[in-house]
Amino acid sequence: MSEIENIQPDDNRPEPGEQEMPLPPVSFEFLTLSLKTQVEMQLGLLHFGEESERPKPELRLAHHTIDLMAMLQEKTRGNLSMAEQRLLDNSLTELRYRYVQAVEEAKKAS
Repeated sequence: MSEIENIQPDDNRPEPGEQEMPLPPVSFEFLTLSLKTQVEMQLGLLHFGEESERPKPELRLAHHTIDLMAMLQEKTRGNLSMAEQRLLDNSLTELRYRYVQAVEEAKKAS
């Protein structure tokens, strides 16, 4: 059990009449998918809003997050379930491919 489990800041509570949005369970899968989503946003693959407002890819940041996931892959080797390992491996393979594509597109644009 975590020491912070029962500590909730006052500003984290919903306003009267508002429903509290449920959070997903804490899991390795959620961590992996969160990091994957961050890279997709950093590469400009996920964007909410008008196409004309799409931000430029943050290649340096995306590379860093991919490296972070690779470190996680190395440090957890042999300690994950088959499904967790497959999710992390497949996510990294896809993100590395998409990163290379983004770099090539950035070179064409400049």
